[in-house]
Order: sequence, then structure tokens, then C-alpha cells
Amino acid sequence: MSGALLEQIQQGCINLELALNEQQQHQLCAYVELLNKWNKVYNLTSVRDASEMVSRHLLDSLAILPYLKGRSLLDVGSGGGLPGIPIAIARPDLSVTLLDSNSKKTRFLQQVKAELKLNNVTVVHARIEQATLPLFEIVTARAFSTISDIIDLTARHCNDDGRLLLMKGVYPSEELASVGGRFELASVRSLTVPGYEGQRHLVELTKSTTAV
Repeated sequence: MSGALLEQIQQGCINLELALNEQQQHQLCAYVELLNKWNKVYNLTSVRDASEMVSRHLLDSLAILPYLKGRSLLDVGSGGGLPGIPIAIARPDLSVTLLDSNSKKTRFLQQVKAELKLNNVTVVHARIEQATLPLFEIVTARAFSTISDIIDLTARHCNDDGRLLLMKGVYPSEELASVGGRFELASVRSLTVPGYEGQRHLVELTKSTTAV
């Protein structure tokens, strides 16, 4: 295991004010190493450098932890497991379902689940339009689609008190303008990700109380 990667993760967690134990920190490091290894064959991410994966992917995913209130989470279009895998490691009390339509990516997710012994993770290989799933308290997506499309695709998987937590780069003004109907905007938070200078925002949507 790379000592430099582990130190970067530990410092990142300190900067994010996250209190993760030693086992969790080592699991996060092992996950990045698996992502880097499998990426050479499976093209899981365009980022090729493990250190950059820590800042752009791992810490970016962990930055939304303070806003996760609930016991069940669906990560739509999980890809290489972002943000679902880091969240599952940091929140073992949270039941995390990772959904992706790409079989190579779900094979990787199954491998990560097995190697890191993530008993709170379920991997589903399916298109979101066709998936048969329970209802979730939290539905999240990162670099998956537009906000309106995500609402259309995931609304039926969100329980009455559930929330959509959508990770975006720059402030998504145009996408937010189309929000209405089944969901309403609760908040847009600017996220500070250690080691990453680009803009990051977390859009929170809740079920509309006025929707028919």
C-alpha cells in the first residue's frame, strides 16, 4: 500500500473534518489502488494518476458526507463507485446500492465489495429505467446526467421523505431553472475539496409538497 497515498487521504480527511478510523483510511487507500489498477484495462475514469484520483474522486465524494441523512442510498450511474464506495466505507451504517448499466464497471464494483469486505454495499447491473429497486431515502448521482433527466429517471426510487443529492461542477443555473413539479430545490451548497481547485456544488432536491 502506498504510504504517500495514505498520507494524502489522511490529510484530506483532516481538512474535511472527517473522523475516520485507521481501518477506514486503509480501505479508502486500497480502493484508490484498485481503481488505478483496473482503470488501465476497464477505463473507469479519465484520471490516470492515483494521487489525482484521491483529490478529484475520493475526497470529492467524501465532501458530501455531512449532508447524508438517512439509512439507505442509491448511487445512480456509479461507474467506478463514485461517490458510493467512499461513502460506504465512511458510513458502514448506511445501506448503499451502486447501480450501473456497464457490465465491466459492475464487475469492478463487485470486486471492490469483496476485497474490502463492504457488507453494506449492493451492486446492481441495470439501466435505471428498467431497474426493480426498493425505495431509498437518498438518491445521489455524480457526472451522470442533467438535473431534469435525473429527476425523470430516479423519482420513482425515492421515498416520500427522500432527497436527491446531485454533485455538479460550476453552479448549474440553467439546469436549476427547469426544476419543478415532483421535486423542489432545497439548497445548493458550494463544496471545498482538498487538493482540487475546480468548482464543486451539491444540489439538494426534495419531494414537492405541491405536486399532484
